[in-house]
Amino acid sequence: MVRIMPLSPRPHVRLRVLVAPVAALLLAAALGPVVGQSAGEAATPAPVRATYTNPLRPTTSSGATVQNCADPSVLRGRGAEAGSWYMYCTSDPLNDADTSGSGGPRFHRLPTLRSRDLVHWRYVGSALTGRPSWATSTAKLWAPDVVYSSTFDRYYMTFAVTDTTAAVSGEPRCAVDPAIGVAVATTPTGPWRTLPGPLVPPRRTGSGCAFASTIDPDVLGGSVGRSSTIYFGGFRDGLLAQPVALSRDGMRTSGSPTRVTAPRRYEGANVVKHGTWYYLTASSGQCCNGNLSGYGVFSGRSHSPTGPFLDREGVSMLGSRTGGTPMLVMNGNKWIGPGHSSLFPDRGGQWWVAYHAVDRGDPFFATETGFTRRPPMLDPVDWVGGWPVVRSGRGPSTARMPAPAARTGQRTTYRPSPAPLDQPGSPIEELSDGFDGASLDPRWTWVREPAASAYAVGGGRLRIDTDPGQLYLDENTAPVLTEPAPTGDFVAQVAVRLDVPSSGCCFDATQAGLVVYGSDDSYVKLTHATLGEVRVTSLAEELPSAPTGYPRYGSTTAGPPGDTTWLRIVRRTVGGLPLYRAYSSRDGTTWVRGGTWSDPALTDPVRLGFVAMGGAGHTATFDDLEVWRLR
Repeated sequence: MVRIMPLSPRPHVRLRVLVAPVAALLLAAALGPVVGQSAGEAATPAPVRATYTNPLRPTTSSGATVQNCADPSVLRGRGAEAGSWYMYCTSDPLNDADTSGSGGPRFHRLPTLRSRDLVHWRYVGSALTGRPSWATSTAKLWAPDVVYSSTFDRYYMTFAVTDTTAAVSGEPRCAVDPAIGVAVATTPTGPWRTLPGPLVPPRRTGSGCAFASTIDPDVLGGSVGRSSTIYFGGFRDGLLAQPVALSRDGMRTSGSPTRVTAPRRYEGANVVKHGTWYYLTASSGQCCNGNLSGYGVFSGRSHSPTGPFLDREGVSMLGSRTGGTPMLVMNGNKWIGPGHSSLFPDRGGQWWVAYHAVDRGDPFFATETGFTRRPPMLDPVDWVGGWPVVRSGRGPSTARMPAPAARTGQRTTYRPSPAPLDQPGSPIEELSDGFDGASLDPRWTWVREPAASAYAVGGGRLRIDTDPGQLYLDENTAPVLTEPAPTGDFVAQVAVRLDVPSSGCCFDATQAGLVVYGSDDSYVKLTHATLGEVRVTSLAEELPSAPTGYPRYGSTTAGPPGDTTWLRIVRRTVGGLPLYRAYSSRDGTTWVRGGTWSDPALTDPVRLGFVAMGGAGHTATFDDLEVWRLR
């Protein structure tokens, strides 16, 4: 789904890798069969020797590569289909060459892929031959999810329909009145019978064409009985959960929906049960912004399938300072905007996530610049301290990876390897500032200095009143306070208090925080920012130039802000490319590691400083800037 947000795990985390199950497995292998058991009964699962690299490369019957599978959802077949796995995708072209007679992209209605090993996939056709009768002729079909009912021996596919008829929505000529549809089949590949009306109809939020984002369905469980819970929703009004009842012929909702996230923050829900917890994973940031896509996946957990879902720090995903522990974020390699996750265990018990991402160097379909291509990706998920983390915090993989255990009697050879943490090294005293005097040190300079009354130093703090100006593409009107930044790799940290109300609208784009500044058109900034009714920690990047049709500005989100938010930017150079990573904290001790932007233009010399902008009438207070070499 195309979602553009207007705004653009911690250095001291103790990552505990749970090795007891692995140790037990190795011990069992060493001891051999238990006396009294046959060799077949005690057989040790066979290690899978196959490997894979991202992206996955499904093929068509003609041998063409499938380059795109947005919003993937993975299901293991049941019964006669138990030896196969299935992946379902948003309606899109399969690859660059998949065009219509006019030369434009050709859209397949919910492409379906099949695999025996979770590595080699084959396109087996579109799930639906046409749109539901209650969809308009221009409606798109998005984000399918499929579950199996062991009670009825049926498969149930839910999917989003972007535009419904006036008879369904009650409003003619609206292109943004989405709903959730459902189709039923006796096999994972159909034929699918679409129900004659929506499972979740369009939901009004106001008069005219004001409708909620009734998109991205996810039914709890891969195999269910007579009932389950469906999750749906998106950025406009948040995610909701609602009970559903299944029958041989379909699915229906019951009761009223329960809100599980704040509005404006998440879409692409996927809920799984692990142990006694239900884990909500959801995507945030810019999904489809080409070479500056900022999507990421965040999680919360609850003992109830309807929440409330709290993140690792105990912050609710319903809060206006919205919680969410990063599970899958950009790590600085070629893969950006990873999101719309589908978590599942393989046959050996190892968890995996299928998701889409964007190749930073080749982000668009060849036939249409601006149409973001999102290939399917696969990576292992580790449960670290009770929380799902992709590759123990390493994020999207580019190297060759051990394959999953797709068949009974197999085990993957993947083993967790915790990501190295970014640690501050020696302090750089001459660039740190406790703001202990009554005026700014002479090394500080302004770009567009504000009125003298708009800033002050005193009591160990720097106060800057928020300016109505912006630092965004060609609108460069906001003041920027900078000092020289260290050469090479460094860590910069500051505590900032932004006095916008903790909840409520409307302070869009009001923000304050750190900036690594090359120019008005080349920077990375990490800010406590407002976004409608919610508050986020935003890591944004602007490029000085871009090819025609390519974006120059992108943003991603980190951990939730607090009354005071500690912001930390880490610059690390890898292969000659500067990487800028976000960390945030609500107490100055417990840090959340966010996403990473790579920026070949933002090289030495750069400057380091502060912004407070986007809306007048508020105050940002900065306390104790600390700068270190990167250890």
